[in-house]
Amino acid sequence: MEVSKEKREEMQELVGKLNQYAFEYYVQDNPVISDKEYDALYDRLVGLEKETGVMLPDSPTQRVGDMVLSKFNKYTHKAKLWSMDKAQSFKELRDWDARNRKAVADYNRNHDDKLPDITYVLTKKFDGLTINCTYDADGLLTVAATRGTGEIGEEITAQVKTIRTVPLRIEHGGVIEIHGEALMTKEAFQRYNENSDVPLKNMRNGAAGALRNLNVAETAKRGLSAFFYDIGYSEDDTFETYMDMMEFIKEKGFPVDDYLVECPDMECVEKECAGLEALRNKLDYDIDGIVIVINDMKSREIIGNTIKFPKWAIAYKFEAQEVSTLLLDVEWNVGRSGRVTPTAVLEPVELAGVTVKRATLNNMDDIRRKGVSIGSRVFIRRSGDVIPEIMGVAEEAGESAVEIVPPEQCPYCGTELILDGAHYFCENTLSCKPQLVKSIVHFGNREAMNIEGFSEKTAEQLFEELDIKSISELYSLKKDDLLKLERFGEKKAQNLLDSIEKSKVCELSSFIYALGIPNVGKKTARDLVARFKSYEAIKTANFEELTEVEDIGGIVANNILEFFGQEKIVESVEELFRLGVKPYYEEKQEAEESIFRGRTVVVTGSLEGFSRSGIKEKLESMGAEVSGSVSKKTDFVIVGAEPGSKYDKAVQLGIRVIGEEELMTYLK
Repeated sequence: MEVSKEKREEMQELVGKLNQYAFEYYVQDNPVISDKEYDALYDRLVGLEKETGVMLPDSPTQRVGDMVLSKFNKYTHKAKLWSMDKAQSFKELRDWDARNRKAVADYNRNHDDKLPDITYVLTKKFDGLTINCTYDADGLLTVAATRGTGEIGEEITAQVKTIRTVPLRIEHGGVIEIHGEALMTKEAFQRYNENSDVPLKNMRNGAAGALRNLNVAETAKRGLSAFFYDIGYSEDDTFETYMDMMEFIKEKGFPVDDYLVECPDMECVEKECAGLEALRNKLDYDIDGIVIVINDMKSREIIGNTIKFPKWAIAYKFEAQEVSTLLLDVEWNVGRSGRVTPTAVLEPVELAGVTVKRATLNNMDDIRRKGVSIGSRVFIRRSGDVIPEIMGVAEEAGESAVEIVPPEQCPYCGTELILDGAHYFCENTLSCKPQLVKSIVHFGNREAMNIEGFSEKTAEQLFEELDIKSISELYSLKKDDLLKLERFGEKKAQNLLDSIEKSKVCELSSFIYALGIPNVGKKTARDLVARFKSYEAIKTANFEELTEVEDIGGIVANNILEFFGQEKIVESVEELFRLGVKPYYEEKQEAEESIFRGRTVVVTGSLEGFSRSGIKEKLESMGAEVSGSVSKKTDFVIVGAEPGSKYDKAVQLGIRVIGEEELMTYLK
């Protein structure tokens, strides 16, 4: 179908506006229109694309990633992507610096065109995946590829287009290749895992797996970011210094990290390395070192390259977050859902300042894929506060290897296990101690029914000594029964009973979360309640109605249907109602004038008038998006007593800080 000139011009205008607005929002952190206005323009563009059957090459609708590719194609880079020489001590850095200065001095002794004194530029060494973006003479992004061998990579154009900070078109004439690092922020990692049926284990694998996923829609879900730092090839451009190059990259609309430091000597370099390493865990993304390069381009050319890497650049590596150790044994543990999972018992090893004795093994498919066995030496990796994970085998165990075999019966109650997908399950939900104890503890936690003083130790005592085999039996407890338990005096027993009684009147979203429906976290519970407004409506909702709820897909919908399809569960809930549990739903008032509406807010420190979950719900009811980490996109940081590093970062970034007294004026 032929597209009219008017419609094509309208589409071009919409694409230009939307890309500019996205650049100002995602790269410059300076939104100039509201989400509602942006969505209206975007929807108009989508309508025109459907009507005409035409999608312009730089249309932002490409970022949705609505396609599944059949394979990855090879791509030959126009210029080689070099590896990087590495140093793990300041002595190695000083030796490298001495070689550079000698090379410059030797050249200057024999040439009239003198090289300038060496100045270094420092950038973060991101722990992500290198991408090479090629733009044609019209400024269009035509190919994005992985580094691969440095000469040949894999084309991942569709995947990279889902990264909202990567420009689809730049103002530039002539073919150019720009290198960057695609990564996953902690915020994106947390957001993805909150809504994912299969949570990611760490951010680097999350980014790498996204870019090497043939289902581009899955890539888009990961919410990747990118930083750019080098031009590998350009038909028309030359630069005198690296700082000139970085300014050029920034001017063309590419996201550039704000850490870009010039150092005249190694004293400055060492100070920066030590300072950034100390801040490493406070960043919203992973870095594993600092890249140090010579600023002057002619000096680089004179100093030259080895076969593998440039002599004028080096990466100072921070303390390892991946080490090797022996796998001594495997324990099998039962979770609240009945899933039986393997945990590796390790020969203790120091990793990122912590002694590691255990690591996750996920499931038998993961064990077979990684080829691990008892007695083998394995690589383990720890990212932030995440439980260490076994990444693979460093050294085979040989004849002493013992194959890891899953148990046939539950290690706690002896019930025969069943295999469902990649996981083993114990179906004895009534008398398998770990399942019931964890279910009761989950039911009583602060985010759920908020039964104070209800610990796992107490749940174990109730199970073992009072034969409590269901959640509803909590509401039939008597003081005389509790007084029989060790460490239960008059006051403690009464406090627990009072707390259980108080929990009977609760918010419906807390009650739905407390039930422990698979893959239904607190946010999903709130979304369900906002849509259906009653327990009965949630219980009887069909598949189509459930999937209409934001962020609920087919798997979660089926989990909900299967949960309420179990007669025993429905009877248990009805028994709770008969015992006086009364969940309520309160329609949230729209707060059009709220200072927090549409803003990103972070809370740090303890607030006198609110629990952490309480203030989160209150702010969300006023239209705020509550985040767990501070970034340039944060609008306000609310500070209570004894704030942590989030407060320091807010001050550093110039983000508005609100104390509890000021907060109360807005809440009123």
